[in-house]
Amino acid sequence: MNIKTLDSVDVRGKRVLLRCDLNVPLKDGVITDDGRIKASLPTIKYLLAQGAAVVITAHLGRPKGERKPELSLAPIAKRLSELLGESVNFSSEIIGAKIAATGVTLLENIRYEATETSKDEGERAILAAALASYADVFVSDGFGAVHRKHASVFDLPKLLPHVAGTLVAAEVEVLKKLTQNPERPYGVVLGGAKVSDKIGVISNLLGKVDVMAIGGGMVFTFLAAQGKEIGTSLVETDLIETVKGLIKQAADSGVKLVLPTDILVAPAFASDAPATLVSADALPADQMGLDIGPDSAAAFATAIRSCKTVFWNGPMGVFEFPAFAGGTKVVAQALTEVSGISVVGGGDSAAAVRALGFADSAFGYISTGGGASLEYLEGKELPGLTALGL
Repeated sequence: MNIKTLDSVDVRGKRVLLRCDLNVPLKDGVITDDGRIKASLPTIKYLLAQGAAVVITAHLGRPKGERKPELSLAPIAKRLSELLGESVNFSSEIIGAKIAATGVTLLENIRYEATETSKDEGERAILAAALASYADVFVSDGFGAVHRKHASVFDLPKLLPHVAGTLVAAEVEVLKKLTQNPERPYGVVLGGAKVSDKIGVISNLLGKVDVMAIGGGMVFTFLAAQGKEIGTSLVETDLIETVKGLIKQAADSGVKLVLPTDILVAPAFASDAPATLVSADALPADQMGLDIGPDSAAAFATAIRSCKTVFWNGPMGVFEFPAFAGGTKVVAQALTEVSGISVVGGGDSAAAVRALGFADSAFGYISTGGGASLEYLEGKELPGLTALGL
């Protein structure tokens, strides 16, 4: 898998259409984590230094073809300008946009165009052609979107000379380390709310990892599959039989499956709900689990530190509530102490480590794409990488 990268194309004096992932969390119009904008900077700065005019296309949220003001890229243009130290030309138009002759132009949220996400190849092709008319070269650097068969991800590379940006190249290199002869022991820590989001990746990885630790809301489907009382905790009852099969698969594969032994519960899903520590064997009928307990967190940390390669995706509890952030914090700390490579798999995990005060540099690698990383590890074909010939 040889990656055609930026240094393989001459962009001097040319217009470059750059697909970035600027899908950052916003609260009341304020960016709460600018990690994805910062991750896009190396490619943007390289292109500018090479004398290219850069036209950026990106998405924010899921407006589904509607111009929802709260999903405008205007705040992102402002933050990008601050980080670059130069003005960014923001175009409220996507088709028929006025492109600056030099510097950076950021187009409005590409998903304001319903055809960006259309299942109809012909509809996507029309939008891709409109975008391609702005540039001489296409650079794909939005790793968080490469698992989407969208116009700006999949169809654009058919119309222009194309290469991977530094971020996409780096992400693919890291994921190759996790899938092609990883240094062992190899451990995976999975959390988050729903087991349904991770069935595929769990099943695929059980044949490849040495240790798998399960936390977050999804763990209660595992505990239910073991016949344990889980109170009012989140559970996907239709997947209990599937999870029983995964537990058996882990045992048959010789994978050490680490599940919590203690749980922090509360009577309601609220930041001020009183936390009570209970055994994972029997949660009170009127309480819900909101975090793994300290004994479980310590066991997870020991399992993580014993590995040479670790991938983590999904928080261990409701880290946004201080009383239920402990499990996630202990797991994050353990990842910083891995002697080999530790990868934080984007999405909520990346937001969690930053919210809990960890520096990005403390980890081996923080991916910008949670869903894309998981699908890669699941063994799925990612349209945005296929389009680049990867």
